[in-house]
Amino acid sequence: MSDKLIIRSINISDRKGISKTPVNSAKFVAGYGIEGDSHAGPWNRQVTILTEEEITAADAGLGIAGFGAFAENLTIAGLNIHSVKILDKFHFGDVILEATQIGKECHDNCAIGQALGECIMPRLGVFTRVIAGGELAVGQEGEYLPRNFRGMVITLSDRASRGEYDDLSGPAAKDALTDFFNEWGYAFEIINLLIPDDSNKLASAFALATDEKVDIVLTSGGTGLGPRDFTPEVTAAFCERQIPGVMEFIRTKYGSQFPNALVSRGIAGVKDHTLIYNLPGSPKAVKEYLTEILPTLRHTFFMLHGIDIH
Repeated sequence: MSDKLIIRSINISDRKGISKTPVNSAKFVAGYGIEGDSHAGPWNRQVTILTEEEITAADAGLGIAGFGAFAENLTIAGLNIHSVKILDKFHFGDVILEATQIGKECHDNCAIGQALGECIMPRLGVFTRVIAGGELAVGQEGEYLPRNFRGMVITLSDRASRGEYDDLSGPAAKDALTDFFNEWGYAFEIINLLIPDDSNKLASAFALATDEKVDIVLTSGGTGLGPRDFTPEVTAAFCERQIPGVMEFIRTKYGSQFPNALVSRGIAGVKDHTLIYNLPGSPKAVKEYLTEILPTLRHTFFMLHGIDIH
């Protein structure tokens, strides 16, 4: 699903802290911003966006001087700015912008706020970085593409894969992930796999996850010391980096009450932009692990995509 947009104004300035001047067209440079604009640079707030609708509403009460008055780079029509979330994208021709921040702190000595009486940028500004560059002109049409997250849950069980009993751990993990993304406000879809305890099938599932650009993979099962418990080894071989802290904390927390929990060897790691977490095979343990993992995911996803938010 996407919203059709139109650029009403492109605005630049040669220094920060002042209103920007409309221009007919501008060059957008990947990883940098708008050529000739003071806010361009290797950071996450390269191009700022406000909507024509919000500026028009502000104009009725503030009497502003027109587009660029709030130092926005792009004035866009057709966007519900209140629905925009970090990692959403804006496509205009060859140019792709990615939202990195919604609103900002407005300093007491903000020249724009002093001049206009109020600056709407802290409440309504969308800050983006340039993912793909190109030339844009006023009147250019584009689309808003909300970020959709994808997940994969892999249950490893010889007996469940043979139909000897129902898989309860996979559905528990799926429900917890779905609830998390729904509460966060992002659309979410999930792939469910039930495979036997087979290292080659698990490695193939991991490869599929990265090929399909899955954001998060949860495995359930194969984390103990049994002869067919190999999930941590396959995961470690596949991942580029590990995230040891969260799993160490979980083992310490639950192992202090139930010593058997200390034998679980699950790891967490990253391959490209895909997060992988090994969970034990019981539904109870799945819920316990996710109780600790889910609160870390927002920060983890943003770090993984180079967005520094505190």
